[in-house]
Amino acid sequence: MENAVISIKNASMMFNLSRDKVMGLKEYAVKAIKRQLHFDEFWALRDVNIEIKKGEVIGVLGLNGSGKSTLLKLVAGVFKPTKGSVTVRGAVSPLLELGAGFDPEFSARENVYMNGAMFGHSPAHMNTLYKDIMDFAELWEFENVPMKNFSSGMFARLGFAVATQVEPDILIVDEILGVGDHLFMKKCEKRMSDLLSHGTTVLMVSHTIATIKSMCTRAIVLDKGKVIRTGRPEYVCRDYETGAYIG
Repeated sequence: MENAVISIKNASMMFNLSRDKVMGLKEYAVKAIKRQLHFDEFWALRDVNIEIKKGEVIGVLGLNGSGKSTLLKLVAGVFKPTKGSVTVRGAVSPLLELGAGFDPEFSARENVYMNGAMFGHSPAHMNTLYKDIMDFAELWEFENVPMKNFSSGMFARLGFAVATQVEPDILIVDEILGVGDHLFMKKCEKRMSDLLSHGTTVLMVSHTIATIKSMCTRAIVLDKGKVIRTGRPEYVCRDYETGAYIG
């Protein structure tokens, strides 16, 4: 596909799952040395082919265990595929897990600057973004409070504010919009719409069908690690809701 910023070709991801119940690291090490550990292969993804062009918003649907989060982690560079290839062109801002990249012992302010550094931004640049980040997150009252005292909603607000304020080329979102109150979710949707108007590409997982329908330009259904549906969100979501995507 021309202008593809994400190109996934015949990508498969395999994990080794232990058959044995191991009590603690010491027992694991002993069994590993004696070669007494037994594993089963688990293919989280199989032969996935997806091309995503600049400015698209791709919604990924699927039941638990279908491979959604694994797919996002491949694109984010957390995993490398066991087989096939994943090519990403542009700066990626991942929102994969609540609080990922935050140090709970550090304050909100310290974590903002630390996350900015992870995205390759200097303290001077983060100075220009800090007010907008804290305004969006609505956490001024807690800017010097260690984040170990934050609720899950506060984590989500700050994480989303940092990841989107730096204006990434590619934003990866794993169900983060499902955390927080209704007004915050509306703010997230507005912020993502603003990013899209500047050409940001979004790859997102959501169990909320309404979000996929309203925000995405294309939807994909994963089942047992395989892409089994792709197309316009209204049709893909309809099939997903009715179970028509199964076999």
